[in-house]
Amino acid sequence: MSGRAARSSPSSAGAAEQGGPLQATPKATTEWIRSLRAPKPSFDPWVPQAVQIEDERARDGSTASVGTVFITNRECPFTCLMCDLWKYTTDESVPAGAVDRQVESALAQMGAISQVKLYNAGNFFDDRAVAPPDRERIATRLGHLDAVIVENHPKMVDDRVRAFRDLAGTDVDVAMGLETVHPEILPRLNKRMTLADFEAASERLRAAELQVRAFILVRAPFMTEAEGVEWACRSIDFAFSVGVECCAVIPTRAGNGALDALAAEGQFQAPTLDSLEAVAAYGLGLGQGRVFADLWDVERIATCDRCSPARIERLRTLNLTQTIPALVPCECRAV
Repeated sequence: MSGRAARSSPSSAGAAEQGGPLQATPKATTEWIRSLRAPKPSFDPWVPQAVQIEDERARDGSTASVGTVFITNRECPFTCLMCDLWKYTTDESVPAGAVDRQVESALAQMGAISQVKLYNAGNFFDDRAVAPPDRERIATRLGHLDAVIVENHPKMVDDRVRAFRDLAGTDVDVAMGLETVHPEILPRLNKRMTLADFEAASERLRAAELQVRAFILVRAPFMTEAEGVEWACRSIDFAFSVGVECCAVIPTRAGNGALDALAAEGQFQAPTLDSLEAVAAYGLGLGQGRVFADLWDVERIATCDRCSPARIERLRTLNLTQTIPALVPCECRAV
């Protein structure tokens, strides 16, 4: 491990086991999190990070062709402990017109899609990331679509969201990071958000007839494997109780510097594929809304050569059908 990544975490005692003891680790600071980062690459502000198309189960039960634009723009100001999306951002605001140009070119590449996700590694309604004139021009490009999905911090939910929806003239979903409802761990994530903040943002969006999605971590830092499953399930419960329509459950991954340092001290470990499967099945079994298992880099937690391909395909089926397929049997677990 490099000298930067090996720097001691903000704890007063070492952990006795993976994920504990919780009381040993105070809240991480922005300064500490940023001090552990590797150098950030440079990006062309006129070009999106990536463009992709995939099928997704829509709210009405149909299969939607969904394009995703991974926008290049200024980094999110919140500096969450577990976030690695800063790697795909710029330090300064991009030139006026750049984000609109990225979306325009991406839409031209994607052709016939019915929904689009505009993911900017932060907050779509952060004016330093997406300038208001760009946001307005983007909105006018989206009226032919059934839905637009953007991501945003709960504290940046305000009248700009409704204005964007009204100008676009189509459904808008706002995806927000809930992460975990654990009362001691959420403050340690440096997210600068409370559960009351999330609930208030959700209520405001629903009152404006906007849909809400939630990002939920499977095994947040400082948790054991069992706690990771338990608190992810509790987080799904909370999300649905405050009006969330769709939950994406995300295996927490190292690689951002801070989590690597915590892992070296026994304060973080990525979840198992078993845990991701269990959380996704739990949420879907509630029958209260859509639940998607995030499969980005899922191979990192799929450690069995015999069963991993079939188990990943099973999760893809779960996502697309919103049903719970039979578990894949394997010697690596008691199934």
